[in-house]
Amino acid sequence: MRIVLADDSVLIRAGIREILTSNAHDVIHECEDADELVATVDTLAHAGTAPDIVITDVRMPPGNTDDGLRAAIDLRSRYRDLPVVVLSAYVTGPYVRELLNGPGADGAVGYLLKEKVGRVADFLRALETVSRGGVVIDPEVVRHVTRAHSPQGPLARLTAREREVLALMAEGSSNAEIASKLFLSGAAVSKHVANVFAKLGMAPGEDNRRVKAVLTWFEYN
Repeated sequence: MRIVLADDSVLIRAGIREILTSNAHDVIHECEDADELVATVDTLAHAGTAPDIVITDVRMPPGNTDDGLRAAIDLRSRYRDLPVVVLSAYVTGPYVRELLNGPGADGAVGYLLKEKVGRVADFLRALETVSRGGVVIDPEVVRHVTRAHSPQGPLARLTAREREVLALMAEGSSNAEIASKLFLSGAAVSKHVANVFAKLGMAPGEDNRRVKAVLTWFEYN
């Protein structure tokens, strides 16, 4: 993948770049602040060489608050098909909801904790999932949101097991991975997933049901 990487820390950028390049990915540009990130993607897109994915920190100059997140949301509003992964040092549900519910938010987004980037296999798998149009939320953030809220709206229709399956879907887990984590058969997981879709009002054959189910999970949690 051709990747634009944004983080104001030279050391963190170097570490992520090493992980990416040693796994056959190409970091085509590095940015130190949110304004540079937006300008870089605009330039590349207008030249017909848009990146395959953007990775950005939440907290960056010029404001050193949530500028990276704002840049990600801005880019998603301009380039709806641009996959974006946001890295954060904090476990926070509101950032995730803002990213998922922002303009152009219909998949191809990820929210990962910086401390987990060192789990290289999981990090690379998350990038692949997002690049294919999926949604990946860090498991710690999913657990935090689940603990903090009771199911509301359409989520109240789901059984406890179905909510558990949907939470794992939010982490980017495949059916096979869900089966392994919950010690269920593949057929049982498929049935739970089908029930989730049905109870959330998603008809068979509807596009991006998995992504839409995850977006619903965060909207009502």
